[in-house]
This record gives sequence, structure tokens and C-alpha cells, in this order.
Amino acid sequence: MNLNRMYGNRSNGKKHGDVFTSPDIVKYMLDMSEYTSDRDLSSITVIEPSCGEGEFVLEIISRLSQSAGKYKFSLNEAIKRCLVCFDIDKVKIEKCIHKIHTFNPTIELGEDIFRHEDFLLADVKKADLIIGNPPYVRQEQIPECKKETYRHLFFTFKHRADLYIPFFEKSLSLLRPNGKHCFICSNRWLKNQYGYNLRNMISSSFDLQVIVNLEKVNPFQEEVIAYPAISLISNKPAGNSFKYIDIESLNSLTLPHEFDGEHKMPHNGDWSDTFNVVSNHLKLTSIEDLGFKIGIGVATGADKIFIGKHLINEVEEELLLPILTSRDIRNNNLKWGGNYLFNPFDEDGNIIDLSMYPKARAYMELHKERLQSRHVSQKNPSYWYRTIDKIYKPLLSQPKILLPDISANNQIMIDAGHFYPHHNLYYITGGDIDNLKILSAFLMSDFIVSQLSRLANNMNGGYPRWQSQYIKKLKIPDIYAINASDSKTLISFYDAKNLSGINSVVNQIVA
Repeated sequence: MNLNRMYGNRSNGKKHGDVFTSPDIVKYMLDMSEYTSDRDLSSITVIEPSCGEGEFVLEIISRLSQSAGKYKFSLNEAIKRCLVCFDIDKVKIEKCIHKIHTFNPTIELGEDIFRHEDFLLADVKKADLIIGNPPYVRQEQIPECKKETYRHLFFTFKHRADLYIPFFEKSLSLLRPNGKHCFICSNRWLKNQYGYNLRNMISSSFDLQVIVNLEKVNPFQEEVIAYPAISLISNKPAGNSFKYIDIESLNSLTLPHEFDGEHKMPHNGDWSDTFNVVSNHLKLTSIEDLGFKIGIGVATGADKIFIGKHLINEVEEELLLPILTSRDIRNNNLKWGGNYLFNPFDEDGNIIDLSMYPKARAYMELHKERLQSRHVSQKNPSYWYRTIDKIYKPLLSQPKILLPDISANNQIMIDAGHFYPHHNLYYITGGDIDNLKILSAFLMSDFIVSQLSRLANNMNGGYPRWQSQYIKKLKIPDIYAINASDSKTLISFYDAKNLSGINSVVNQIVA
């Protein structure tokens, strides 16, 4: 296989993974790693596992050159002894070498320094520092033959893990005692399921020292949606804490020793509370512990068949439920689009006998071939006309908070008990309408959104993801213990969708 095409091409023609780090970030990461020119760098071995056109390599050699001048050692010998760079793209290696020779024509660079290989498959000696920006390649963009090889070699490459995950695993395994690992990549491994094995590996065998969250800024030389973070990890026994900072601007970059506060280091792969910082110092509780239930609406596997206005004329009325989708929540309003859901379950949640409903039977028979192709039908062919999820009709009449998966915090709506939610809506039930409004006000607040941004992954535009796995981990005060005046005010502000008013009251309560 042509290594240059191993990961395919993006729609814009660029190779997958080609995201170039800005010089300021490169310098910052090397400073964090204490690879500075005021030190004797002649014996510090460095690996750059995906060097590209040399953003990191140029700065490393520049610092090594300054150190050589100060400590009187041979620059060429130090480069040969201490530096190894990998890339699958030979052209990029050539460009990198050209830049280095432009910087200093006397520098000698051999094949033992620049290796045109897949780092993940290469035989590599251990190093004191491994630093860089690993490829940004999603699982579905990796050829199947490569995926199988990587899965065999790397236990962290599970589920829907991106390619940077095995880059972490291999790099960490190559660290010498007290060696340092510094990557800039997507922050999703800190939170997503596919990062669990990597997080567990770090918690059990390494010392996580620093996380610098950069998702609010762009640390790259082009506009990309990458939700990046810098991590600094050392090959020594895990400590009890690490430093964490959210960067609001590249002008506000500070070194770890200037960070305020430390956060407790977890000792397994579940880091959810670690990034829900407020839970460490406030007496808060979870939404479920207050008696609320969190769920997700129905998935059908064939929405055009199961959902629509046309069903009024196609099936028996008693089998129809008015359904809400995320499209019904727009511009800070809930407006039903007139769609109905075909419900193949009875009041007790058992599948109906379709022969008892001639109109529904005739309609579903028209779509039988399509419905039988679904996985849920293949598992139980007799019930080929069922939805993926079981439908519980009592949910229809329950008051509920509705949360579109990806939306601004002012799009949180309450259904008084008229509609069934679709799969693109998460819901919260429990308590009366007033209690749901108070809870909704908290969910709309910056207090909660800041938690959610640490637990989940913000999407483009900064919108949080209202997924049940994250909602369950949010920490809030006991809303039933809030005084009557604050409760009344929060209800009023929720009704008006007054975010500034909500934040003012919530901040007062949690303070």
C-alpha cells in the first residue's frame, strides 16, 4: 500500500490528519516539557511520531543548537544521537529537511533521523521526550486492513477510537523512566467511551501532570474543528492530582506552575467527576438522586414509515401518538409540527397483534421488505413491524423537560404531557411543572453549562451535548431545599427565558 494514501483524502484533497500546529503552541509545549535551550540538551532523546513539515522538529533543532552553543557540544552528533522523526508522507519529510537546511545548511540529516514509516508499526527505541501533534484520523477513514492490525497491536484502539489513541499508547510505552509525553490532539479521549482504556492505562501506570483545554481557541495554522487539548504525562508513579486550565485566548497561555489549584487524579478509566470540577468543592447532588428520570426518545429504524402526518389516513387512530422531534424546538419555542408516531405496543408495552388492525396491517405490509432489513427485525422476525425502542405510552402524558442533543442552553423546553419524544430528544421526568421549570432554569445556567463542557464535547458553535450519560453526572443543589422566593424567581425567569436573571439567582444559590 502507498503510505502516502494510507489514510485516504479529505474532501478538500488534503490528507487526513494534516493539521499544522502554530509556532506559539509548539514553543509552549516544549516549554511545558522543560525542553529549553538553557539546559544541556545533548543527552535528551526526543521522538516526533508524526513530524509533517517540521513544526516541532524545527523548534527542537533550534533549541538544541542554542544549547550546543552554550554547553559546547557537537550539534550534528547530538541530532544523530538524540532525535528521531516519523512520517508516512515522504514529500513532507523532504519539505521538513529543506526547512532545516534553510535554518542551518551545515546540519547533517540521515535516514536514521527521518524515518519514512508508520510510527505505529515501526521498531522504535525508548526516549526521554515524545512530543507532537498525532494524526487527526477518524476510525471510518482508516482502511480495514490497517484497523485490524492496529486493533491487534493496541488494546486502547477499541470502539470508535480515532487514530491518535494508539499513538498515545505506543508513545507512552516508549518513555524512559521519568520521561515526558506531550501531545496536542482532540480532547475527546478525556470523556468519550473510546478513551476509557487509555485513561485507565494512564491512571494505573503514569503520572498525568497537566491538561490545557484549547477548545475555545484555534491553536492550528488553519481553521479546523478539532476541540484540542494539550496533555503532559510523565513515566513515573501516578500522583494524587494534576493541573487543569481552560484557555480563553492564545494570549492567556501560562505555564503549569502558574496555574491556580490542582484537581484530584482518578485511579481508573472513569474521569467524569475529574472534569466536573465543581463537584469537588460543593455539596451537590445528581438529578437522578433528586428523584428525576433521564431518558431518550424513541428510535424507529425507519422514521419515514413510522413517523409523519400521513399516518392519520393510513392506520387506526388508537395506534397513533403525537410526536415531537428536535425540529419542533426552534427559536426558543416549542411548536408541534403535526407528526404522529405509529405505536406497535399496547398499554403494557407488549407488541400488538397486527391482524387486529386491518388498516395498520395493510400499511405496514407495503413497507415489509424495508422493515425486515433492520437489525431489530432480524433478531425477531415475527415482530418485523416493531420500532427499535419499546414505546411506553404513559410517557406521553407525563410532564417532561425536552433537551435536543446539540443545542443552545436556551432551547430547553417543557412539554406539559401532550407528546412523545423522538430519538433526537433527551427527556427528564419527575415532579410537577414548577419543579421541572426550576430544574430547567438550572440546566440553562452557566453553572451547569460549564460542568457539561467538561463532561461532554462541545460541538461547533460552542453548543453543549445534552446526552443522558452526561446529564446523569451533572451536580446541582437540592432544588426542593431552595427557598420559596428563589424558586418563584427561577420559574419566572425560565418562563421568560431570561438567562442573565437565571445566572444571577443560580450563582447566588451555589455561592
